[in-house]
Amino acid sequence: MGGMKLPIYQVDAFTDQLFAGNPAAVVLLDRELPDKTLQQIAAENNLSETAFLLPGKEVYSLRWFTPALEVDLCGHATLASAFVLFQEKLTRGPEVRFETRSGVLKVRRDGDLMELDFPSRPPVRVEHSAELAAALGAEPLELYHAERDWMALMSSEREVRHLKPDFSRLGQIDCFAVAVTAAGEEVDFVSRFFAPRAGILEDPVTGSAHCTLTPFWSERLGKRRLQARQVSQRGGELVCEIRGDRVAICGRAVEYLRGQITI
Repeated sequence: MGGMKLPIYQVDAFTDQLFAGNPAAVVLLDRELPDKTLQQIAAENNLSETAFLLPGKEVYSLRWFTPALEVDLCGHATLASAFVLFQEKLTRGPEVRFETRSGVLKVRRDGDLMELDFPSRPPVRVEHSAELAAALGAEPLELYHAERDWMALMSSEREVRHLKPDFSRLGQIDCFAVAVTAAGEEVDFVSRFFAPRAGILEDPVTGSAHCTLTPFWSERLGKRRLQARQVSQRGGELVCEIRGDRVAICGRAVEYLRGQITI
């Protein structure tokens, strides 16, 4: 292609301070590029997600790639994408809409807080898995399955924080990723998210996982609006609300860097 230049931003999502939350790259396109090129850029960025934005008439086309593959839903890179569009004044009004593999997703801004409108993906209880318990190094109280992930309910926030999974064993389990969760000590619930098959050992803050965690904890706690914390090393804060078959996921974001890619 030779000499084509693309604007790129790196944004920490689900946090209001640098070096926390989940970093995502946002690349602004002016035309469609081959999937192979998009995947190469995502691998080169080596962040859990790179978002590619292509402007359309009414909505932006949005695609998400890990360093290894394209995914069908990603919260933090959607939040980061909306943040860039609002910050650079590339969209008018308080709401931006994205056309994605998971349908039309909306992000609404209220001050520095942004609200994602995502599909609800309630989990279904499944049988105990000795394979998963061995990979996690701990026995879940209950095990669930959602559309693409397993969700393991643990006994305490402390147990979730101190898990040391065997990632080679976890990567052999037939699912996209495993979310582990427990009731929180200072918030409604905590979680961690492991996706070795997608090239991400542990994701710092996972918006899409809260499409499953929110309906689960909402029903369990009898609350529609929930305070959540992902207790990865970087950590992140989310406010989640169940709205019928949709989940509202609120968070903040902060820019770390901007530049351009030459391909």
